[in-house]
Amino acid sequence: MSLHGPEAAGPEGVVEQKPPDLPRPPQGSDAPAVAPYHPPPPFPPPSLGRSAPTDGRAITSLAASILGIVLALPFGLPGLALGPLAYFMGRAAIARIDSAPGTVGGRSLAVTGWVLGVVATAVGAVVSLVWLVLLLVALSAPTTFE
Repeated sequence: MSLHGPEAAGPEGVVEQKPPDLPRPPQGSDAPAVAPYHPPPPFPPPSLGRSAPTDGRAITSLAASILGIVLALPFGLPGLALGPLAYFMGRAAIARIDSAPGTVGGRSLAVTGWVLGVVATAVGAVVSLVWLVLLLVALSAPTTFE
């Protein structure tokens, strides 16, 4: 008998060792006797370094659309100028980001700038129309001369 457990002689005289008895789980329990071993993945985990740089067109699109909405509410015409600029800059940024996956980021900024560019154009058109109607009403009012 050895220190490692009971031994049994094989057919060719080779001594085989039986594995030691594992502790048994308590009766009525479905838990395994030994926790399963999961080997680590064969590749290193991703690093938490810097992400891809944000596309400048996406930032410009978002800034132009926000500025267009803010200026379109009182004046109208800046929204008509900055809205299409934001729209086309956002579309260009989306195309650039989609063509280079992983190297350029900021797709959500570009989509936001694109959508807000449409909103800025619509708000600018409505407010400009209201100002035009008010101007025409003011000019067509009858004047009385004494």
